[in-house]
Amino acid sequence: MLPTIAWKNNKVIMIDQRKLPAKEIYVTHSNYKQVAASIKSLLVRGAPAIGVAAAMGVALAALRANSKKWTGFVREMKQALAVLRASRPTAVNLFWACDRMEKLMLRYSFMPVADIKKLLVKEALLIEKEDIKTNARMAEYGSKLFKKGSTIMTICNTGALATAGIGTAFGVLHRLHKKGMKINVIACETRPVLQGARLTAWELKKNKIPFRLITDNMAGIIMSRGIVDGVIAGADRITANGDTANKIGTYQLAILARHFRIPFYICAPYSTVDLKLKSGKQIPIEERNPEEVTHIFGVPTAPKGIKVYNPAFDVTENRLISGIITERGVIRQPYSKNLRLNSKK
Repeated sequence: MLPTIAWKNNKVIMIDQRKLPAKEIYVTHSNYKQVAASIKSLLVRGAPAIGVAAAMGVALAALRANSKKWTGFVREMKQALAVLRASRPTAVNLFWACDRMEKLMLRYSFMPVADIKKLLVKEALLIEKEDIKTNARMAEYGSKLFKKGSTIMTICNTGALATAGIGTAFGVLHRLHKKGMKINVIACETRPVLQGARLTAWELKKNKIPFRLITDNMAGIIMSRGIVDGVIAGADRITANGDTANKIGTYQLAILARHFRIPFYICAPYSTVDLKLKSGKQIPIEERNPEEVTHIFGVPTAPKGIKVYNPAFDVTENRLISGIITERGVIRQPYSKNLRLNSKK
């Protein structure tokens, strides 16, 4: 199996996550518009992976730019950046990666365009390498939070399919398993697109990590049995006060965990922190196609023509979060203070 996303021969290759687990199909992207379309359609998903994909999309745009002069090159790049930024609104890693690539381009405006193109490709590959290292550090920090034999619940997919490395929340599970901690995982299916059932279960099985799959509405009864020792989830955006946007269904897990006095952790790279937003109320929440709710794999499961709510994410209030696992350590309350302190590391 190839990595979830890879740069090869000045093209971007991604596994089509919409086809998993039935088929492992890889799609080659030759230009930034194809990358943006893949981000929007969920061919590639997961906040860190989206960030890497966006960076590589910018690199593709640079390589395919026709202008040899600075002014024309910048004009073409601004257009590409706008398209990539518009592909999905919630995951801040996408904007972080685009901003980082744009700042690099502007910093070296005095150089020949051909040299700037090389720098942008190099930077995209650096972002990929950094994510791999970040995943490993988060996994190590997070693994210290759980005891041997723990049963841990998770939602959505936060593994290698969502990142360039071993994953965020899934990376912690992977590290615990490799340490011989004999953990058990409970994976929520994650309606409506079933990332937990299709992707996380697939990764858990491949890594031979003991697990059970449940439907999302089983979480409460499972927690009530006293068999869940912790809940861990990823994040697409974390605001200055520690409020966290993640896949729809995360909020209810946090509420249930608080009710049953179970630790609830978020695991995400520090690039997911958006200090410009004061609270989760300011996070833009993506509304997706109603057919994701009314159909499963193209098969209708609801009456035709009905109205649907389909927010792709929800926001978990900081008061429900026991700790935020990052590559800079486990950040705890007060988040408003400690998230800013960690920004200086």
